[in-house]
Amino acid sequence: MANSDNNRRKFMATTLQSVGLTALGGMLWSGYCDEATASPLVLRPPGALAEKDFLDACIKCGMCAEACVNRESNIDKETGKQRPGTLQMAKGGDHRLIGTPFFTPREVPCYMCDDIPCVPVCPSGALDMPSLLNEKKELDINKATMGLAVVHKESCIAFWGLQCDACYRACPLLDEAISLEYMKNERTGKHAFLLPVVHSDICTGCGLCEKACVTEKPAIFVLPREHSMGRAGSHYVKGWDKKDQERVGDRKVEEIETHTKRSEKAPADYLNREIEY
Repeated sequence: MANSDNNRRKFMATTLQSVGLTALGGMLWSGYCDEATASPLVLRPPGALAEKDFLDACIKCGMCAEACVNRESNIDKETGKQRPGTLQMAKGGDHRLIGTPFFTPREVPCYMCDDIPCVPVCPSGALDMPSLLNEKKELDINKATMGLAVVHKESCIAFWGLQCDACYRACPLLDEAISLEYMKNERTGKHAFLLPVVHSDICTGCGLCEKACVTEKPAIFVLPREHSMGRAGSHYVKGWDKKDQERVGDRKVEEIETHTKRSEKAPADYLNREIEY
């Protein structure tokens, strides 16, 4: 009878322990999934679908990363050996969904391969090849929108007046994605600023500029476009842009103007007075 009671207690203890471990594992996995899917600042390969669609479509096969590291151009000229690939497959601790491809420009940027080897091998469509085709229906890496480079003016030494064009020179689309803007240095009266300006309609987000930046923490860095670009709103119209006017259609100007408390008054009611709003 005593042995039977002991066995029963051991069975109950083991069962409870298993249930507890299962629940704990479920909570840990749930927490990880929440963390991974809530990490929006991740750069994907060329042609990647919008993040939610990409995560739904990606089967985590790793073929894109394998094609990236095995590309013919991925050879260190000094050693003759293979360099690390641009694309990494996320693992535990990367704060990204395990098994999905991403890249970190400061470590290994995208080298803008003409044949874009990572895209044609994707078997699921998570990397959308048609989005990278030009007018001749040829793969064109310049069509990629992996992200957008952002300049932090306060830490960029070019804005201090020091001569630096590292990001400009590293850009594969020289004078297109990044240009240098001349500005007189009023502080010295003798020198000029040559300031890097990123053009969002050309920048592919390759990260070569971030890799080349000379500051300890890069003053130019790449972020996913949805986190690096603003949005004016559909109610604003570019009067000089014919296509934007066509978007508005036959609507009258009054229908698309921004109305505020001040706009209810006549200009004479508030001009030349103290600011009230």
